[in-house]
Amino acid sequence: MSATEEKPAAKEQQQQQKPKVVLTADQQQIFDRISKNEVSELKLVLGQFKQSVDFVDENGMTPLQHAAYKGNKDAVQLLLDQGADVNSGKHEYNYTALHFGALSGSVDVCVKLLLAGANPNAVNSVGRTASQMAAFVANHQVVATINNFVPVKEVEHFTKSPASDPLLPVVHLEGFHKFVMQINIHPVRIALNLQKYGLFGEDLKRLKKALDEMMEREMKRRTEVNEVMAFKFHYLGYFLNEIAKCRDYFLARKDKADKEGTGAKDQKSLDFVELFAKRVLKLGKDGSLEYIEATIRECVREFPFRECTIFRQVVTQLASKENPACALEIIKAAINGQRGFQDTISFCSSCGEEKPDKKCSKCKEVQYCDRECQRLHWFMHKKVCARPVAPTAGAQGQTGGKDAKKEIDSAEISEQLQKLVAS
Repeated sequence: MSATEEKPAAKEQQQQQKPKVVLTADQQQIFDRISKNEVSELKLVLGQFKQSVDFVDENGMTPLQHAAYKGNKDAVQLLLDQGADVNSGKHEYNYTALHFGALSGSVDVCVKLLLAGANPNAVNSVGRTASQMAAFVANHQVVATINNFVPVKEVEHFTKSPASDPLLPVVHLEGFHKFVMQINIHPVRIALNLQKYGLFGEDLKRLKKALDEMMEREMKRRTEVNEVMAFKFHYLGYFLNEIAKCRDYFLARKDKADKEGTGAKDQKSLDFVELFAKRVLKLGKDGSLEYIEATIRECVREFPFRECTIFRQVVTQLASKENPACALEIIKAAINGQRGFQDTISFCSSCGEEKPDKKCSKCKEVQYCDRECQRLHWFMHKKVCARPVAPTAGAQGQTGGKDAKKEIDSAEISEQLQKLVAS
């Protein structure tokens, strides 16, 4: 027998040695509902299923792993509520549910799995983590989500201080946890997220202190020092402090206006989130965002751990005259990883969020997340925004009178062509 004939024979032998999995009717039905994304039907089946949901198919995949691979966040949540093992390692190639969620490209699925205790450092049979597998298939949002994940317990201890006055009240635990995990680090988005998560009701200096402590903790771990997250916490804390100074300044202006009796008149102009956004989004004479550029460079200079690798890399890129990237892009790449084909991704013109689904109703040229982002950016965009409108008879009379060019009449052109052909 030749060598080429031996390989198929060996493969067939391995398949024969593989134990055959026999599923009950209910177990098979669960797999079928997941494969068809029938969440309501799956809920009914699970409601009557009294056994463990960690059974596997012939490839060693659990229902949770199937749901994660389908990218079905509702099915994933149902199975987690049913007690599914989020770190099951029975798959033939050691893929976990988080590996499959990362391959699906679903950020929501990955967040649910991570919150349920999924191990982001688990590797498959070729030594790849879920984040690395997501990067391999260009699911960059998932990569950033996994790499920026922070366990709740890392934040929760700020609400449990032996002193009578903990740094963080319990009511802001969930909001602050989401805030530290945000992927989009654009200054406007940072301000909007503080507003979205209800953190403006808290003393921002306390939140800044919590971020500083988290930075110190990441750099002083005995094992697995995470320089990237330490730098991110420093960055968030720095801009949180900038927003706090902006708020204090405008609240002082508001108090002054109230005393002078002009508070109601100036109420709109005293929206400090809007005014902070104007400071951030105002273009300089060379078309660059001068505030962001200068502030990020100052933020980097104040990073206390100057011997770490990420600090040296960022400083080198900021100082390089051959690197055309702006400071914000350099920081984004340092925190979330390098990404190719950036020119194919659309961004919100206000907060930098990826793939916004709204456009300026006039020019259709710029994109926004929502009306709030459009409102914040309008002070700059209105200078260049123009609705493309065909010239009307009235407009022609205003601009050129009798000498103005007439609109093109397709019927008249067709008639003239027919005459030329006939002649």
